[in-house]
Amino acid sequence: MSTDTTTVVLGDRPLAIDEVVAVARHHAPVEISDAAWGRVRQARTVIEGLAEDTVAHYGVSTGFGALATTHIPHDKRTQLQRSLVRSHAAGMGEAVEEEVVRALMLLRVQTLATGRTGVREETLRLYLALLQRGITPVVHEYGSLGCSGDLAPLSHCALVLMGEGDVVVDGTRQPAADALAAADLAPVELHEKEGLALINGTDGMLGMLCLAIHDLRRLLTTADIATAMSVEGLLGTDDVFAADLQALRPQPGQALSAANMRAVLSDSPIRDSHRDPAACTRVQDAYSLRCAPQVHGGARDTVEHAATIAGHELASAIDNPVVTLDGRVESNGNFHGAPVAYVLDFLAIVAADVASMSERRTDRFLDVKRSNGLPPFLADDPGTDSGLMIAQYTAAGMVSEMKRLAAPASVDSIPSSAMQEDHVSMGWAGARKLRRSVDALARVVAVELHTAARGIALRAPLRPAPATAAVIDALAKHGRTEPGPDRFAAPDLAAAHLAVVDGSVLAAAESATGPLA
Repeated sequence: MSTDTTTVVLGDRPLAIDEVVAVARHHAPVEISDAAWGRVRQARTVIEGLAEDTVAHYGVSTGFGALATTHIPHDKRTQLQRSLVRSHAAGMGEAVEEEVVRALMLLRVQTLATGRTGVREETLRLYLALLQRGITPVVHEYGSLGCSGDLAPLSHCALVLMGEGDVVVDGTRQPAADALAAADLAPVELHEKEGLALINGTDGMLGMLCLAIHDLRRLLTTADIATAMSVEGLLGTDDVFAADLQALRPQPGQALSAANMRAVLSDSPIRDSHRDPAACTRVQDAYSLRCAPQVHGGARDTVEHAATIAGHELASAIDNPVVTLDGRVESNGNFHGAPVAYVLDFLAIVAADVASMSERRTDRFLDVKRSNGLPPFLADDPGTDSGLMIAQYTAAGMVSEMKRLAAPASVDSIPSSAMQEDHVSMGWAGARKLRRSVDALARVVAVELHTAARGIALRAPLRPAPATAAVIDALAKHGRTEPGPDRFAAPDLAAAHLAVVDGSVLAAAESATGPLA
């Protein structure tokens, strides 16, 4: 099952974004430290002491949400926990991706292992075993308002601990009870406070944020490569990317993107062919070429801001109530998803803008009035052939969708729980739309790369930069990039997309440039 052999140890320190990705996406092994198990046992003794108290304690001897003032007698508390999980496992729609559920599970296990939630060791060991054995609960697209945390998604996971609901194992959906039995695992009966401990966190939206940050970091570097290739193929200039010009506006991301573009364009015979001012009368390139470091750099800086927020969240122990270091059990509002929801929306905005600029560069290649000598639509026989006309339509359609996805979810709030939860974050919705936006960005950049590769080929006998040549070779290994009569276009675009998401484009460029930022 595991494709990453580095064990991720939980409970003693915050997780890193790359560790979340390793467990969620690559099934890296995971375990809990001995010290963490000790803290889990210690916190549980606090909860068990309060369970015998004649004073009501929220989540231990009371109902939940608007029913927090209702005292629950001893003989009904096990049923209370069962009822909480069953009623809150109310998701609808398609099942979300396995990597999202695994990220959610990992982050909840990490919080449980901090010893701040009061969960029993037996319950936590079963949750850990689900991750270790690749037993993934079925979690649905709709159900979370992002406050109190991701209640419905986490409840679908908690339901599996009780031996109920459905799971996916090795790609096959089956009843949780059957999967647990096959793995020689016994379901647990939840005790006081455990229901809340299992479902009261921002783990789903945070897991998707971590995955998005990881993917956007690679995609923005790949977008820098695509931009450089477009500048080259459109006979643009790299002079505007000079380090001293970028330093006049010391935005960190801008400097990194410009440096990447300079590296990819280095030693380009195509670029050298029009350095003579007498031969090249254009004074300035269009914004989609000239201002790319500013846009990509702003996106980079926004991603790093999001990574800072994710880092704070990864260092958190989110539950309500929570067991404090001095043994108190206190209610709090840390489950509110606002900090995560905001940056999820920010990332959808910058992803849409980077994609919008990429599509404009693609379009320039296809227009004889702006492509500087290339055939219409890069067609072999314009009129008979349409070339890449509709590839640009496809990119434009995705960019339009991304603009709609950039509308923020976090500004919306629909009160719930009889007005007890009267302001919610909608962070889960923000995370779901960001995943679609990140996927679309990869596809839009792939269209630009495919287009630039064909445009550069049409500049022969002029040769491209070494980095560009390496990228074109990598694209050719996935699918066809060479000019010629029209052919079935979708497989070529799918091949370019695969080369983007599997890292082939980035690796090819770096084989010539060295590491890119």
